[in-house]
Amino acid sequence: MLTATKPVMIVGIDDSEQSFFALEWTLDRFIVPSAANPPFNLILVNSKPTPASSIGLHIPGVVDILSQVDVDLKNIAARVVEKAKELCASKSVNDATLEVVEGDARNVLCDAVERHHATILVVGSHGYGSIKRAVLGSVSDYVTHHAHCTVMVVKKPKGTNEGANN
Repeated sequence: MLTATKPVMIVGIDDSEQSFFALEWTLDRFIVPSAANPPFNLILVNSKPTPASSIGLHIPGVVDILSQVDVDLKNIAARVVEKAKELCASKSVNDATLEVVEGDARNVLCDAVERHHATILVVGSHGYGSIKRAVLGSVSDYVTHHAHCTVMVVKKPKGTNEGANN
């Protein structure tokens, strides 16, 4: 249960290696050392894309495709949540709140910051180059400019196996 006395830390999670590296990095440095009395209420937020946005089709006759895509997206979200729970449990963190919210990750994370009055938002960096970032957009870039709290972008060092086992 969340208490009003502790600040809220939100960690954005998805099915990427970088996301789980950021979660593990955060747990190891902010939560686990003081597990008996962690300094933050921890909320893990996964954004589940809408089926239409995932396949980019907005034409009649794709209802069957959209329903299958929706099932796949729900399964991916369930795996992400389960993996996050397992990682938290392995660090003896049992009081994290997990949320799955449908929508674009940029908006979902900024909305979660507002809804929970978060003090800090943590996201992983996929390390996209400028062209891929221009095409796909950068969640970390967006939230650093639009979230109304401190944003920490955790970047996995290149060439290391440190972090979550994926």
